[in-house]
Amino acid sequence: LLFPVSNLCGKCRPSDTDLLQPSLNFLYWSLHQTTPCSQQRAVAVLLSNVPLLDLLQKVLECTWLRSPPSEPASLSPEDALLCSGWLLVASLLLYQHRYNTEVHQTLSLDLTEVLNAVIFKKRKPILLLVSIMQFLRAALQQNFSSSLLVIVGQNTAQGAMQPQPSSPQDTALHPLAVQQVFSLVVSLQNLLVHIQLQKDLLLSQAVVACLETLVEYLYANNRDVALHVASQPWHRFLLFTLLSGGQKSFLKPEVLRLMTLFLRYQSSNIISEKEIIQILQEAAEANLSELPKATSRALHLFLCQV
Repeated sequence: LLFPVSNLCGKCRPSDTDLLQPSLNFLYWSLHQTTPCSQQRAVAVLLSNVPLLDLLQKVLECTWLRSPPSEPASLSPEDALLCSGWLLVASLLLYQHRYNTEVHQTLSLDLTEVLNAVIFKKRKPILLLVSIMQFLRAALQQNFSSSLLVIVGQNTAQGAMQPQPSSPQDTALHPLAVQQVFSLVVSLQNLLVHIQLQKDLLLSQAVVACLETLVEYLYANNRDVALHVASQPWHRFLLFTLLSGGQKSFLKPEVLRLMTLFLRYQSSNIISEKEIIQILQEAAEANLSELPKATSRALHLFLCQV
């Protein structure tokens, strides 16, 4: 089925949402819900389909070309298609790298536009933000060096966030600029504070995962910038905000993952021995078999880091 469905997608336009939405979802499902052997073949089939990759390029570009919806909470058919496109491309990035699959057509994206889609997030549905962050994580994990993805020149559109003139730090973090890093970190922090009010687990997990991957990328390319980002005093306020939700607040998965992140990069001004003891006490009093899967996984990583 991959052959006819992927060929069908390649003959569509981004406006054919009724047909493309289930088709892209099927391709995404085919990549994830199969055996490793079949997965490798599926990746090869999709990456050899040049019309499909051309279509995905156009779909992703619609993210910043179309007008934002009037209702931020609603997911229009166009937004749903964008979500499917970003998630599928993120998966292709990861699996192409895993299997070293031959690429017949590259995707070209302006990194500034991708970052701005997260940083200037007004009136974007939550699922679209999550999907773009999944793509950003995949690109960061590969150091922006995937043979499937080409980062084009910085966008100069009016209102776009522009990096400062190149510095040694910018050179080390290329294609990211230090100004872009700080803007993205602040935006992710603000999202977590906003999530605290909405109790959206999907978005909180995506935001924390994006922050984790970003700091890992920074640490691999410029340790000074990574440690500076990890020790920002604003993180302390962020933790206080996330811990204001009542009892057992320390066992929230997003709190545990943030604590693990700060421990990993030795941000002693953010997390103290007092917080570590509090987490251990709450974990000792909890019924571990009844903890949600996300919490159990986060607690395991935290204890390993300690």
